[in-house]
Amino acid sequence: MNGGILIILVLVLGVMYVVMIRPQRQRQADQQRTIDTADVGDDVMTTGGIYGTIVEAEGDDVVVEIAKGVNVHMTRRAIAGVLPPEEDEDEDEEANLDEDDSDSDEADEASVTDDEEAVRSTAGDAVSGDGHR
Repeated sequence: MNGGILIILVLVLGVMYVVMIRPQRQRQADQQRTIDTADVGDDVMTTGGIYGTIVEAEGDDVVVEIAKGVNVHMTRRAIAGVLPPEEDEDEDEEANLDEDDSDSDEADEASVTDDEEAVRSTAGDAVSGDGHR
């Protein structure tokens, strides 16, 4: 009876290792490789949550530009992650948002009757003539 419980316990621990521990270690190793291979020009996020671009890299020391003319010296261990390069898709999404905004503005103008005068704020919210939104 004790042998059966021992076998089940070993099997459960083996399954936990394969399902949980091993993949986590692989993710950590991949993350560490990414940080170790980060080079000049890569966008990074520090462990403090600051975004910047690597401007100098020598061994374990890097210099990250967090704002124009503001450089921070740090070790690679302070890098939480390397950000993927930005793609042109962001520009396409912004164009689509602009088109959607113009459509909603036309709908807002169409909903104002002759008796009401629409007042626009800087955020584009319509306010009726009596001051109620």
